[in-house]
Amino acid sequence: MSWKELQFPIFDSLKSVRGLCLMVASIAPTLYVAIAYFSGLNSAILNVSSQFNVPMVAWMPLSVEYLIFTALLIVIVMLAYGFEGLNNFSISTFFLGAIGTVYMIDNFYPYGRFTPFQAFVPATASSAGQILNWMGYQTTLTPNVYEGMPYLALFDSSGYTLLWGAYIGWPCSGVQSLLIYTFTMLLFFKKTTIPPIHRLAYFVIGAVCTYIVNILRIVSIFLIAVNQGPTAASTFHNYYGELYAITWILAYPLIIIGSRMLWAKVKPEFGVGKAVQRLFR
Repeated sequence: MSWKELQFPIFDSLKSVRGLCLMVASIAPTLYVAIAYFSGLNSAILNVSSQFNVPMVAWMPLSVEYLIFTALLIVIVMLAYGFEGLNNFSISTFFLGAIGTVYMIDNFYPYGRFTPFQAFVPATASSAGQILNWMGYQTTLTPNVYEGMPYLALFDSSGYTLLWGAYIGWPCSGVQSLLIYTFTMLLFFKKTTIPPIHRLAYFVIGAVCTYIVNILRIVSIFLIAVNQGPTAASTFHNYYGELYAITWILAYPLIIIGSRMLWAKVKPEFGVGKAVQRLFR
């Protein structure tokens, strides 16, 4: 959204201090990966985490990696575009930082221990169960079964044969999706001249849809577990499920733009060109 505002600085020489620092910073992520995976850094992170009794030790290297990459991206953007560039690259840095922070919180407060986020879970799990009921299955939701997490069990249509069940913690409730959605929409609205009341309506509608998309992700996990097995469900949960929310979050601003352009075209007193001009400065 900010590509027209990006102007790469012209260095006097690649040997200038700023140019050399940018080169080093650009290589740093690759160097970190090499050191982390081939020089024992990840093992050291695991050992230190174990000494401090971090509950979810196995995910600490990944969480640290996200946060390191976030810091390096900030440095690279500042060296390349100055402090103004941080505003233009805020979505990218937020994506990395938000995911790393959420992972880190989950490492220290896994399962249902982080109660502020866990408060979202009962409504999410209940809604997912209701959708599965509409599809012909039978479900039961047992609250606070393990570490504050509810247990959602899926049965066949008779209600006697257990097909699959899962504990649902706050990382599965869509908290990170709502965080990413909020920041993305705030940045999007910053670039537009949409009236404030319309922005509020768009934001609320989009937030509700983001929450629903996450419920559908949970439903998909259960359906994959029933039809393709727990391994396939775990793979979808760990790698592909988040694409549901990310795809929606990226598409929603385009839907807003398209709907406003269509509305302006329908109204005879406005043209598409004026609509675009009014939408973006």
